[in-house]
Amino acid sequence: MKGVKNGDARWRGSAAWGRLKWPVLLATILLCLGAVVVVGMVPGLLSVPKPSPSVPAWQQEPDRLTDASGVLPLNADAPVPVPAEVARLLDATLQPAGGGSISGVVMDASTGQVLFDRDANANRIPASNMKLLTAVAALKALGPESRFTTRVLAGDNPSTVVLTGGGDVLLGASASDPSAVMGRAGLASLAADTAAALADAGVKGPVTVQVDDSLFTGAPLNPAWSLDDVAAGETTPLFSLALNSGRYSADVLTGPRPQDSGVTTAQAFAEQLAAAGVTVSPGVERGKGAPAKVLAAAESATVSEQVDLMLESSDNFLAEALGRMTALASGQKATYDGATAAVRQKLGELGITTDSMQLADVSGLALENQVSARQFAEVVRAITSGPDLALRTALDGFPVAGLTGTLDDRYMDASTAEGAGLVRAKTGTLNTVIALSGYVVDADGRLLVFSFIGNGLEPGAAANKVAMDRSASVLASCGCRG
Repeated sequence: MKGVKNGDARWRGSAAWGRLKWPVLLATILLCLGAVVVVGMVPGLLSVPKPSPSVPAWQQEPDRLTDASGVLPLNADAPVPVPAEVARLLDATLQPAGGGSISGVVMDASTGQVLFDRDANANRIPASNMKLLTAVAALKALGPESRFTTRVLAGDNPSTVVLTGGGDVLLGASASDPSAVMGRAGLASLAADTAAALADAGVKGPVTVQVDDSLFTGAPLNPAWSLDDVAAGETTPLFSLALNSGRYSADVLTGPRPQDSGVTTAQAFAEQLAAAGVTVSPGVERGKGAPAKVLAAAESATVSEQVDLMLESSDNFLAEALGRMTALASGQKATYDGATAAVRQKLGELGITTDSMQLADVSGLALENQVSARQFAEVVRAITSGPDLALRTALDGFPVAGLTGTLDDRYMDASTAEGAGLVRAKTGTLNTVIALSGYVVDADGRLLVFSFIGNGLEPGAAANKVAMDRSASVLASCGCRG
């Protein structure tokens, strides 16, 4: 694949940009690696063509690929933007359409210098930007390479098997797929292994299937959530195992969802067990297995892969599951309150002030959440430039403007095209809330982090998203040296 020339007007039109999403993806990946290099993560190993005077090297189309694992570092001597110039540009673009207000902050990632501040310390409802807090907490508490294990245990009698949840809510119904995140562990594979173990033990059947989803405690449904959001399929009651992140199908992302994912998953497992040749008694019940008698087991995708999926697709159910697992790893109870306490705890360990935060969930659906733009920018800075290298693995999860995830259909018109393929940011949307927090390399090669949060906005006003996208695009194209 080839990159895209940021200065070429042929790429500006929305139709052309839509056709050229994948050709530009390489340039975006190289850009993001370059951002990591700014803070000394990757050595310079990739040759790039000499840039024209008007187009920075990191926004140039490469002429060839090598087997290298990195790119030439961005200019370490790149000038820091002049705050007054950044403020002049953003004051013109970061304006709400109709009612409400937008707070924001822009910081130099390397030094932490604040380049723009509009009520940056004011508490705001952040919507799904909350998932950034969950991402860093999960990576810090669990580790990027950790996996969650779903087990099938022998029950009290030889003819009972217990499907036991270990926190993997991304189970697939078919065979395990080692290359996948959703469906890395599959019920068909678990069933086949269970059938073999039963045959080895001489169990003829019929076999009773039970489910143990007791790893998560407390209420399955957060009382801070709107029941309208639950009915719309934004989330569903949380259990310690689920198919397709709590959906009937991985491809159907809206509409009704299983209200008891533990039982739903066990029923699907029973069907797979029958398909594997085991005679299965009708019905599924809850029970406990013998921990020492493991009949079969399957491991999830890594925590870093799950974090990336959560950020890119803004998956509320997955966010809450990761929050519960973070709570357990942090010595907290696996409840909604335990998850928020664990997130606050891990942010504090990163040196991020949390006293002013109000956390009601870890996915961002709750209107009671209150976090400042400054705190989000500090979290993004911890990911891009902080000393905890485990957090770097979250970089891939940020949606890419005009290309991936929740930004794939934005940055399509002339007013935002300067940021297409360059801005990487987590989105957030509720009825009167829009948020955008992420990072970008400016035209001089300086890595910037930013957070914009609008509250009290006119519901459905598309211009509010455009205002934030234009503001992030301004940062991408800005030399801002005054």
